[in-house]
Amino acid sequence: MEEKNYFVHESSYVDEGAVIGAGTKIWHFSHIMAPCEIGEGCNIGQNVVISPQVRLGRNVKIQNNVSVYTGVICEDDVFLGPSMVFTNVINPRSSVNRRNAYQTTLVKKGASIGANATIVCGITLGEYCFVGAGAVVTKDVKPYELVYGNPARHGGWMSAFGHRLHFNAEGVAVCPESGQRYILENGQVRPLE
Repeated sequence: MEEKNYFVHESSYVDEGAVIGAGTKIWHFSHIMAPCEIGEGCNIGQNVVISPQVRLGRNVKIQNNVSVYTGVICEDDVFLGPSMVFTNVINPRSSVNRRNAYQTTLVKKGASIGANATIVCGITLGEYCFVGAGAVVTKDVKPYELVYGNPARHGGWMSAFGHRLHFNAEGVAVCPESGQRYILENGQVRPLE
C-alpha cells in the first residue's frame, strides 16, 4: 500500500482518483471528489468540498465552509476566505440539468477572496487581486485590484503583500512591508523590476 505524503483528518473523505500534493492538509468533515488536482502544501479547512475537475495550485489556503465547484481553477498562493462562495452555472434551475453548462472561473496566482464573498462564474480574478469580505463579484478583476461591495466595484490597488498602494504623481507606489515598487499605467498595475 502506498504511503500518503499528505494529511487527511479521519472525519474527511478523499475519493480514489483525487491527486493530492505533498504536504497538503485536509481538515475535519471535508470531501475531496475525484478527479481533482490539489497542489503541494495546500491547507483545506473544515467542511470544505472540492468537486470533480477542480484544479488547485501550490500553497492554496481554503478556510472553513467553502465549496469549490467544477469549473474553478485556482493558481498558486490563492487564499479563499471563510464561507466564500463560487458558482458554476449562470442560470441554475432545479428542474433543468445544466451539467454541460458549467463555466470556468479562474483565480490567478496570489489572489485573496474575503469571507462571505460571492464569485459569479465565468470570470477571471487577476494576480494578487483582493476581493473584500462580503463582495459580490460579477465581472473580471484586474491584477492587484481591490474590489468590494455589492456589486463589487473598484476600491483601489493592493501589493502582493496585501497592503493598499498609494500612487504618487508619477504613478509609482511602494509596498510598506516588502519595499516592492509598483507602477499604475493605463488603468493597470504592475511591479517595477
